[in-house]
Amino acid sequence: MNTGKRVSTYFGALDAFFPGTLALSGDTDRGRKLEDSAYKMWTLFGIEPEVLDYSTMKIAYNGYALRPEIIESAFYLYRTTNDPKYLEMGHTFFDSLVKFCRTEVAYAALEDVQTKKQADDMESFFLAETLKYSYLLFAPTDTVDLSKGVFNTEAHFVRRTW
Repeated sequence: MNTGKRVSTYFGALDAFFPGTLALSGDTDRGRKLEDSAYKMWTLFGIEPEVLDYSTMKIAYNGYALRPEIIESAFYLYRTTNDPKYLEMGHTFFDSLVKFCRTEVAYAALEDVQTKKQADDMESFFLAETLKYSYLLFAPTDTVDLSKGVFNTEAHFVRRTW
């Protein structure tokens, strides 16, 4: 942090919020590039691993917990650029969720993104965040006016009072 020296080459599902943050801050070019990298992490195995070592393109942690961050970033990038590429990414994300995580009664996290072995687990954030951002990505833009509020880290819309 103090020197700029690289200390790790890991990037993971939880880090995939950052392209959206970059886009919201006005650094759209870097946001786009980072989202492209996150998308590569997703498509490498058909769904994103929790952690990937990007220097070797090897999985550091092979689970997938139904996380929303990469979809959240696609939503913000689409809203800030109107580039249909992010809708295409959204289709890939959603199709992967249905293909690999859907069960007879719900959706399941994956124990291993390579084998697609499902876990007996579905965190509540899947409904509250992952599916919400999937919906918002394709919803009419007047569904949520980002000039009138922000989403907190749990995808709850908070109206601006400032």
